[in-house]
Amino acid sequence: MLLLLIVLGCFLVYVNYMVIQPLKDKTENEMKLAAVKVSDQLNLYIYNQNQLSQRILSNKEVFTLLSEGDYSQLTLEGLTRSRRLKDIMFQALGPSLNIEDMIIYDLKGAGVASYIGTAGNPASLRPFLEISGKLATWNASGYALYRHPGNAISFVRAIMNQNGQVFGYLAVQLDQRYLNRAAAGLAGGKVYIMDQEQRLVSSSPVLQEGEKVPEFTASAPSNGIYLSSSQNYVAYHRSAETGWTTYVVNPRNVVLGPVNSVKYISILLITALILFSFIFIYFSTKNLLLPIRKLRSQILRVNYSNLNVRADTRTHNNELIQLNGAFQELLERLQESIEREKLALHEEVKSRNSALQAQIAPHFIHNVLYLISIAAQEGKNGVVSDMCKHLSDSLRYIVSSPYQHVTLTEELKHTRHYLSLIQQNFEDDLEWEIDEDGVYDRIELPRLVIQPFVENCIEHAFRNTDPPWKIQVRVKVYNGLWAIEIRDNGEGFEPGRIKEILDKIDGSDSGVYELQHHTSGIGNMGIVNTVNRLKLMYTNRLFFNIYNHSGEGQGATVQIIASMSKDFY
Repeated sequence: MLLLLIVLGCFLVYVNYMVIQPLKDKTENEMKLAAVKVSDQLNLYIYNQNQLSQRILSNKEVFTLLSEGDYSQLTLEGLTRSRRLKDIMFQALGPSLNIEDMIIYDLKGAGVASYIGTAGNPASLRPFLEISGKLATWNASGYALYRHPGNAISFVRAIMNQNGQVFGYLAVQLDQRYLNRAAAGLAGGKVYIMDQEQRLVSSSPVLQEGEKVPEFTASAPSNGIYLSSSQNYVAYHRSAETGWTTYVVNPRNVVLGPVNSVKYISILLITALILFSFIFIYFSTKNLLLPIRKLRSQILRVNYSNLNVRADTRTHNNELIQLNGAFQELLERLQESIEREKLALHEEVKSRNSALQAQIAPHFIHNVLYLISIAAQEGKNGVVSDMCKHLSDSLRYIVSSPYQHVTLTEELKHTRHYLSLIQQNFEDDLEWEIDEDGVYDRIELPRLVIQPFVENCIEHAFRNTDPPWKIQVRVKVYNGLWAIEIRDNGEGFEPGRIKEILDKIDGSDSGVYELQHHTSGIGNMGIVNTVNRLKLMYTNRLFFNIYNHSGEGQGATVQIIASMSKDFY
């Protein structure tokens, strides 16, 4: 069943990325190409008008006629010039007529000659000349598309010679039917051609009376596609030649129709395949599981009092799978037994560790209370208050979940409380320093590990040494190991004492000797006690060492090195 679901999921992913997504991209690309095609047809139509104007400008007689002067069309000279300009326009147009009209204006924008003389022709080109300097195509190519107040659109070009001298202007009024023809011919969608000011140039189908043009989102790229707020896909293309933008609008269901068809067919096929697979799996497994269940029940009946049971092997199926299951169940039973054994051993180690730790706490409390009593006798009320606060924090640390591991950060914090208590008694004679680092939160160890070694320095190391007495607790972490060094500037250990302590640690059998002899003195077996608790926790992964400082320096150092691993006990 799981394999079937995985296969079906892979099939869905394949259909989505290899069929549906490419089909959707193809449909969107077709819309973009349609917008480009319409825009190219418009460009071709404008290009033809540009060629028409070039043919007129190639006739040098046009320059001569326009430079003769201002003649009224009511005079003989004006009529002659008008007739000759019409002949030139006729020769340039040829037999085909794909424009509404063609007009030649003088430098002031007044009409000189019209090819057809349409009633809607503007009498003056002066409004265009006032804004022509702002048009990009006019400044770059010498022509522009101009919309008259009556919404007619003209192709306007300056009549100039090779020297750049302007004699007048030529306006070709575009035929709206040809503009609409460029937008027509797309099935299932609408086409809108908008100018730079988002005014309609043409559309397909032609807008009916009262019908409004949709609002389009202005986009920085010259072409693309987006989904409008009315859930229509809009592909657009902005022409570099005309500056007009062609919008092709298709409803979402039309664009995604083929995609949804593939999606629904895929879902239908997958659903049918799942139902068929479930039915097939049900009947096939029913025939397979009945004899295997019978064999399994017989295996489960086997016990110490019924070892001679005979299994019924009459079956037409393979029982190896179920036999493997029975074997796995046997392994699980063995595993449960092993886990119970490990749990019992763990509890035994915790009990031994708790007993060892219980020897440390009373000794610490006794010493601190003794120091508080001395301060009280001397009338140091402020000192007594501070010492009681530090003692309260230390007692909370000792009795709070005493059998759980603590981080090195917490152990160092407890050591600071202890040294702060002792500081009240020794004042400036005692100087101490403890490392701090956030990485110490990753190191775990039993409670009351560092404080016994510090207490040993104070109780024994400084007896015959002049102050100031210095204690340093250094921690290093490197290559998956952590190390603690407790240094003092006392008189060090007596000759042979270090070997005696190390021998007791090696021979204590992880605390057995400690428990049997009930020794809790810090200077005697307290060190052995602390190391044994660490040995219980870090089995075969702990290094302990003591050595006196050589040379002129005095004092001794205690080293504890262990692994960062948390595979305890």
